[in-house]
Amino acid sequence: MKKPSDTPGRDDGGAGDYNVEDLLGLGSHSARKSYYPALLERIADLEAERNRYKWLFDNALHGIFQGNLRGGLISCNPAMADICGYASPAALTGAIVRLREQLFASVRDFDHVRLTLLSDGQVRARELRLMRRDGGQVDVALTLLWRPDLGPEVVEAFVADITERQQARARLEQVNSELELRVKERTAALRDANSGLRREIGEREKIEAELVVAIQAAEEANRSKDKYLAAASHDLMQPLNAARLLVSTLQDRALPNAEAQLVDRVHRALEGAEDLLADLLDISKLDQQAIQPDRTYLDIDDLIQALAGEFEPVAENAHLRLKVRSRPGIVHTDARMMTRILRNLLTNAFRYTQEGGVLLNVRRRTDDLHIEVWDTGMGIPDDRLEDIFREFHQLSAPHTGGRKGVGLGLAIVDRMVRMLDHRIEVHSRPGVGSRFSVILPLAHPRPAAAGAGQAMPEPHSLAGRRILVIDNEPDILASMEALLAQWGCEVSCVADAQVALRGLEDGTVTVPEAILADYHLDDGRTGCEAIYAIRRAVGRDIPAAIITADRSDACRRFLKTQYFPVLNKPVKPNRLRALLTSLFA
Repeated sequence: MKKPSDTPGRDDGGAGDYNVEDLLGLGSHSARKSYYPALLERIADLEAERNRYKWLFDNALHGIFQGNLRGGLISCNPAMADICGYASPAALTGAIVRLREQLFASVRDFDHVRLTLLSDGQVRARELRLMRRDGGQVDVALTLLWRPDLGPEVVEAFVADITERQQARARLEQVNSELELRVKERTAALRDANSGLRREIGEREKIEAELVVAIQAAEEANRSKDKYLAAASHDLMQPLNAARLLVSTLQDRALPNAEAQLVDRVHRALEGAEDLLADLLDISKLDQQAIQPDRTYLDIDDLIQALAGEFEPVAENAHLRLKVRSRPGIVHTDARMMTRILRNLLTNAFRYTQEGGVLLNVRRRTDDLHIEVWDTGMGIPDDRLEDIFREFHQLSAPHTGGRKGVGLGLAIVDRMVRMLDHRIEVHSRPGVGSRFSVILPLAHPRPAAAGAGQAMPEPHSLAGRRILVIDNEPDILASMEALLAQWGCEVSCVADAQVALRGLEDGTVTVPEAILADYHLDDGRTGCEAIYAIRRAVGRDIPAAIITADRSDACRRFLKTQYFPVLNKPVKPNRLRALLTSLFA
């Protein structure tokens, strides 16, 4: 063999006419002689290592495969073929051309595994199911390694058949279920034994235990009722408010006598509906201890005369007599709650009276005032006198023609009487009638509060006043516009602040002298935000008030911090007029 220096055409300064042996450092005989044995030994080691890995690959207990997440299997070992029910690795590799649809039992599992793998580079022991050749499924624990050096989505996987583990888990769950069932059976047996012991201890303890269960059931019923009332009250108030305003508009118009009477009856019916909603909300708040009495000095004669006028049509429709015997007397109480108490008592009296009449009577006994409601109805048995004040409990009244309440009237009375620190007494004789007496102390008001019976001054004229109404309910906008226009106001009605601002720019909305805004508007906006936006646009602090059906304490506290007058829906026209008069004062 020639030496490198003997190669033709090469001089000492040449950069490269070396052969492969020169490049590998084997250009000399001595170098080749010393390197070949080491190279052959290294090749032998590599071959032995390859054979060892191949033996492990072929004889592994767990399945091993290499695949492309965008395609199918590249290779697999016999254990993998056995897991999937194929005769050989070649059969499995040839059958699976799409890992996503053909190997994985759940496409969702495949997509989740793929995203995790491409994000983290590996997936460890993920339990899922693979498809078998016979169409069945096998539970496996899958570990995947991403091999971007072999391709964009090439993976190597290790698959462990966990069918036995899953079966063992199912058996364990079955054993646990059976154990729980036995525990329940033993617990039931012990409960029965304890019940027997309680019966042996005495009848009194049995009654106490039943009372505890009854109280818990009643508390749960009250909680459900409170949730329902809180959710429904706002939506119920909206159409009722629109109806009240429209009827008030009709009342102020010159109508024929017959039509005027009909409108008046509708007005009173709507007032009754409003009072019913208020009662439902009141009992909910009383149960939650969310309200406190707003005590004022009240002449009881004013309240009695107002109730007499309200219930005269009720007596006329029921063909019963209503007698009222009243006298002046100042008491320190919550006027709204006291009105609710007496209204509920009168409603019950008419409901359970078929013939005769009802007497609303006021008597003075030393330093107390007794407000009595007598009826000539069916009466109440002695053993039912305590039950009538429970929620959802009422006596049968067949002559009502199916028109029944929900059994809350006297429960509301009982709660409010106790809240006001008053007393209530009941005397009844079946077949003769009943008498309910509310007893409260006479008060001696301070001079500043003694003008309760004075006539209210005539409200100022609203003619020509420019008023902007903001409400997301079209019916309420229509009714407010009709009522205010009848009072002589120039009314602009909009659904939100954006419409008002555009109207101020293009002249379709005149700059208002007062703003009446609903609190809850669309898209989570509030009337407060609308008022502030309009004030900024016109550069003036326009008088404004909030009208809302939201009677929650959270809403009330927030509006108090904003210093806006608040009027609750349904809006009574006289209160609305008084509010507007105060805004213009």
